[in-house]
Amino acid sequence: MRRNRHSNHEHEEHIDETWLVPYSDVLTLLLALFIVLFASSQIDQKKFEQMAQAFNSAFHGNPSIFESMRTVPQPVESQPQTPDKLPSVFSAIGNERAGNFQQETAQLLEVKRKLDKYIQDNNLTGGFGTMLTDDGLLVRIKDSALFESGRADMLPTSREYANVIAKMLAELPQKVVISGHTDNIPINTAEFPTNWDLSSKRALNFMKYLLAHEPKLQPARFSAIGHGEYRPAAANTTAEGRAQNRRVEVLIVRKYSH
Repeated sequence: MRRNRHSNHEHEEHIDETWLVPYSDVLTLLLALFIVLFASSQIDQKKFEQMAQAFNSAFHGNPSIFESMRTVPQPVESQPQTPDKLPSVFSAIGNERAGNFQQETAQLLEVKRKLDKYIQDNNLTGGFGTMLTDDGLLVRIKDSALFESGRADMLPTSREYANVIAKMLAELPQKVVISGHTDNIPINTAEFPTNWDLSSKRALNFMKYLLAHEPKLQPARFSAIGHGEYRPAAANTTAEGRAQNRRVEVLIVRKYSH
């Protein structure tokens, strides 16, 4: 009786401790997770080395893992800030653009001066005019200086003017747009059913003459368009206004803007 009582007493003293193994594994995994989260919050080479050492210690049972936890994280050295160069870059671009615009303006003004002198010397002020705009240098020619009324074939006397303009354009690199315009009086002939047709044909014929008589001109720079009556230079309510609207314009298009 005594023996059984003693035996039971010994059995109660030996408590089952097998639960410690999974418990320690859970602690190890939690510790590894904490290290990963800690290391990922501040990424640098030193943190990765510490994390690798900690994992190595954790999975090999080395107590130094706790020493790794005690390591005070070193502050990440901030990289020197690079001065912001964008304002200076934009300023340089703006200065270059302004310089190009001024240089081109001076060039176009010189061309205008030469044309104005030619117009003045040859008493052509009634049929020709020049104007410097934001789009470029505009040469305006009344239709009576180039064509008969309702026709698109160039007059023999107009070829001299066209040759002067062609030589002037050959010295320039800009694109050239030649446009035809009419007044608002409808035209209805077999050749020109509308003012669109008349204005387009006049612009095209004038452009073709320039290209045919000045070999230095590059056709890729040129284009011709007809606007009909829809871009008047003056009111169509008077004969004088309608005469101003019947015209051909040569626009030397700016390459540079403000």
